[in-house]
Amino acid sequence: MPRSRKLPTRDELRAWREFIETTELLRAVLASRLHHDAGLSFGDYAVLLALSEAEDTRLRPTELAEQIGWERSRLSHHLGRMQRRHLVRRDECATDSRGAEIVLEPAGRDAFQAATVPHLSAVKEVFVDALTPHQIAAAAEIAAALRNRLTRTD
Repeated sequence: MPRSRKLPTRDELRAWREFIETTELLRAVLASRLHHDAGLSFGDYAVLLALSEAEDTRLRPTELAEQIGWERSRLSHHLGRMQRRHLVRRDECATDSRGAEIVLEPAGRDAFQAATVPHLSAVKEVFVDALTPHQIAAAAEIAAALRNRLTRTD
């Protein structure tokens, strides 16, 4: 029986590095544009997006952390900064006196709305316009395969 390879090949490593380095560059360019155009960080935008899509624009911190893929401690520190800017507020939970909910403030809603069109325009310019429809479909397939592998619970 042939032994299975334990390490990636040179071509696989080249593909990996291209993927990682390009993803990091893409994220940096979009983050810079978002900050320049709207004064928001990627983290701010992720929180505001999740809250804007939530029922009554409020979520428990645990739910919010899961939705944006952050650890609770990171979220807690970030929410503190967003609260000081009046983008979100922390309310007592109506259904659990020990819990809290994070609520989208009007200033947060306005900031999110002002950021959305410039951000989506930047996504189109630096991502969508750089690829063919076939490449976009392939990128979606690749991302889904990676997400499935990373979130598998078996």
